[in-house]
Amino acid sequence: MPAALSVLDLSPITEGGDAAQSFRNSLDLAQHAENWGYRRFWLAEHHGMPGIASAATAVLIAHVAGGTRHIRVGAGGIMLPNHSPLVIAEQFGTLESLFPGRIDLGLGRAPGSDQRTAHALRRNLQSGSDEFPQDVVELMDFMSDKPRQAVRAVPGTGLNVPIWILGSSLFGAQLAAALGLPYAFASHFAPAQMMDAINVYRSTFKPSAQLARPYVMLGFNVFAADTDEDAWFRASAMQQAFVNLRSGQPRQLPAPVSGYYDRLQGPIRAMLDEVLGCSAIGTPETVHARIQAFVERTGADELMITCQMFDHAHRLRSYEIAAQMQHQIAN
Repeated sequence: MPAALSVLDLSPITEGGDAAQSFRNSLDLAQHAENWGYRRFWLAEHHGMPGIASAATAVLIAHVAGGTRHIRVGAGGIMLPNHSPLVIAEQFGTLESLFPGRIDLGLGRAPGSDQRTAHALRRNLQSGSDEFPQDVVELMDFMSDKPRQAVRAVPGTGLNVPIWILGSSLFGAQLAAALGLPYAFASHFAPAQMMDAINVYRSTFKPSAQLARPYVMLGFNVFAADTDEDAWFRASAMQQAFVNLRSGQPRQLPAPVSGYYDRLQGPIRAMLDEVLGCSAIGTPETVHARIQAFVERTGADELMITCQMFDHAHRLRSYEIAAQMQHQIAN
């Protein structure tokens, strides 16, 4: 069977734009994705990033879920070291109560920010990623039918929102396998340990009440257009954004530039090739072939498609092309 396709959105803020427009675009994309047959629409927690508007992730999930009908909406993910497990249980218990059967909760252990921003979020940096496994277990208990803790998450207790573990290394793979949870690997920006993480997860997986067998979701960039030239032009916005981020100068998502990739040299080009190694850029035929080859190589159960394009209409077109390729694979 072909892998299912889902959407990962960071609600990008483009140069000259603002968060309000980003939120309108995110909802519009989700509505289109629902009609095109995507399984999920996830939003990611980032803080202090000029080009990412999804910091208040649970609030934005409510906005998207309220404007759609049946597509699953969730976090890809909530950076749990930034929060009390009880607060997240209450937030996602609220979401599940508002939109029953449609909410996913993906959990990551990175801060989603720099150290200064992390300190502003948490105040006490002594509690962080080292406590991630215990925090995940505590959160799962808050949302279980029979919590062991005296404190109750209201709403939250007994709602059993599906929990995913996110990661870009072997740590998350090991934890997801030990807890019997589905695993989402951030191959769309950190593909180096992808195959090792998949193998560790599948080989050590222990069935749980939530999941009987391993389930792997992989991030994958798609920059699709009707011509190769236009696809590479549109992809240059994301390429510039990555270079800016790795240079310590994050900005709003820049406008595309013709020939940007071809002008890159040396370490910068090598860095970009590495971080965007799991990508398809080109025509529908090129994207179809890359998606199919990636699924065959990894055995992914689901792909989380991400596409950071400057122009919203072209971003919609890219996701539409990817959805069309999925239908062709299925047939």
